[in-house]
Amino acid sequence: MLVIGISGTELTAQEREWLQHDAVAGVILFTRNFSSREQVVELCAAIREAAPRPQLICVDQEGGRVQRFRDGYSPLPSLEGFGALYAQDPDAALKLAEEHAWLMASEVRASGVDLSFAPVVDLARGNRAIGDRAFSADPQVVAAFTRAYVRGMHSVGMAATLKHFPGHGTVLEDTHFDDAIDPRPLDVLRKEDLVPFVAGIEAGADAVMLAHVSYPAVAPEPAGYSPFWIQQVLRKEMGFRGVIFSDDIGMAAAFSAGGIKARIDDHLDAGCDVVLVCSPKLVEESLRAMEGRVSNTAALLGLIGRGGLGWDGLLADARYGAAQSRLPNDAGNLA
Repeated sequence: MLVIGISGTELTAQEREWLQHDAVAGVILFTRNFSSREQVVELCAAIREAAPRPQLICVDQEGGRVQRFRDGYSPLPSLEGFGALYAQDPDAALKLAEEHAWLMASEVRASGVDLSFAPVVDLARGNRAIGDRAFSADPQVVAAFTRAYVRGMHSVGMAATLKHFPGHGTVLEDTHFDDAIDPRPLDVLRKEDLVPFVAGIEAGADAVMLAHVSYPAVAPEPAGYSPFWIQQVLRKEMGFRGVIFSDDIGMAAAFSAGGIKARIDDHLDAGCDVVLVCSPKLVEESLRAMEGRVSNTAALLGLIGRGGLGWDGLLADARYGAAQSRLPNDAGNLA
């Protein structure tokens, strides 16, 4: 199955055609798809109306520098401030992180979007792509935040996605632009980077997103192309039964598999359920690559948002204003 990107704030005729394809299970939105709250609501309705089957509509609305919807939305702080606050007051930090999750998920659901790919559970150990998107360098601290964040998202009826398995935070390279190789053995990863994923799975996380990072001491391929990481470690050893997403196949570190068809085939053959095709320029070729494959888009029905107040109901909810007042904006310092 594919989750695809679209070009603008309204569906084009070509994009409506893409939604007819059996392999298209959803749409991921970016800043290019946003102009206002009202426009996002209308775009989501148009996507659902145009498609012959339910569509999973997604976004990355983590807070800080990764927040696709801004005007009219709460300026959510990045996650690293929660880790700093944890050193002073662990209970307060965890409660505030849960409130962050509730606020983020409430606004996204009010917009008609099913889920934000969150939380980031990578360790804060200097990766260029992760940076302040991570809670802490300490695996046990990140595990505690993971449980709180999953709980906050679930309270709004939003599925939680742990990313980027099995851990993107320790390598320096940004996989959007470079290959990333983590030389550590599996026993070290189990004691460190995998700890928050174990906690998130135990907390009931619904999905996991794979990293385009290679761990040559464990498996020869990047994790998203690796049957060992997906089927042996994530499915068998960790007991994860939810949905597995690849990261975007347009990222530089995904190129190791070859062309578009090879990337899609390798992800799906390794055990990914859904491949992210974020660039509209890659969608046509991706759809051709899916010909002959059977796609069970019904497998994503459990990720489609449940409940949600809509904007009128959310704005009238006393908790909404209270949550905004408790959280500093994205330039604020939680500590």
